[in-house]
Amino acid sequence: MQTRLLGTGGPQVAPLALGCAGMSDHTAPADEADAIATIRTALAAGVTLLDTADFYGMGHNEDLIRRALRAGDREKALLSVKFGALRGPDGAFVGIEGRPAHVKNALAYSLRRLGTDHVDIYRPARLAPDTPVEDTIGAVAELVQAGHVRHIGLSEVGPETIRRAHAVHPICDVQIEYSLFSRDPETNGILDTCRELGIGVTAYGVLAHGLLTGTYRQPAGGEPRAHWLPRFHPDNLATNLALADRLRPLADGHGVSVAQLATAWVIAQGRERGTVVAVVGTRRPHRVQEALAAADITLTEADLATIDEAVPAGAVSGTRYAAPLMALLDSERGPNPAGEHPEPTVGRTGSAS
Repeated sequence: MQTRLLGTGGPQVAPLALGCAGMSDHTAPADEADAIATIRTALAAGVTLLDTADFYGMGHNEDLIRRALRAGDREKALLSVKFGALRGPDGAFVGIEGRPAHVKNALAYSLRRLGTDHVDIYRPARLAPDTPVEDTIGAVAELVQAGHVRHIGLSEVGPETIRRAHAVHPICDVQIEYSLFSRDPETNGILDTCRELGIGVTAYGVLAHGLLTGTYRQPAGGEPRAHWLPRFHPDNLATNLALADRLRPLADGHGVSVAQLATAWVIAQGRERGTVVAVVGTRRPHRVQEALAAADITLTEADLATIDEAVPAGAVSGTRYAAPLMALLDSERGPNPAGEHPEPTVGRTGSAS
């Protein structure tokens, strides 16, 4: 795989990153042996950016990564850690915190769980409602100066916040949900702002929670996630699966799966929009191998035009998340600035990735 800089001053990375949330936070528990093997498979294949958070499994995910890293692996691995999402004893998300004291305290615990003296990218998971972003990023900048953090990232914030944070300290990348089914970053100024400022993008949700795999089948008895993921609701599901099926002829023409084509489309957006890395969330080693094929797919301009024709921006049926969850997140964050692109916390066992 050809690597690229993640942002003007960021680290060298593969076009794929491994999202580790599902190894600790999921509707069904992950097998730890499989999870550890998945991390090791990714590193051996050159996928070095591991995306985690201190609230994934309330520390479990960081501890899992520490156990997965063998002698010499820490030098290969780039640890991207989110902080700031608060959870209660029952696992429920209870708020967002960004005060400087919390930033430094959270990192101290993360370093202990990860078994390292530094993290490579440290980022607030969301915009804290009661703390100016300048204060939060300023605290992380002090950790950079102290050698405990190498680069600073952001997650799910809009253009104004990106600019304010970048003015305090150079931002390496912004993590956002971005896929053929979630294309708001193209129109709300996030991608344009990142490209202008030389900031990379790490895109998660590239398979739209499974809708873009080409293999999704509704569970017997209905899809339990439909109440908070409207795109899985019966009123929307048939339309969305039909859209995914429209990708199959092109995928077949390249000899790849729909999932691999959808992932390749995200990576290809880096041609015009700066560095875009696809964060692939999986808990199985063979899924890493499948994702690797996406990085080798060369999509021509004609291919991209065909994909846009098959799945036009805005064609997906249903919003990303249910309105009550969006309202809950907004109440936690305070007034939602124009252009902000939030993602809700998703229940007691889900992850705010």
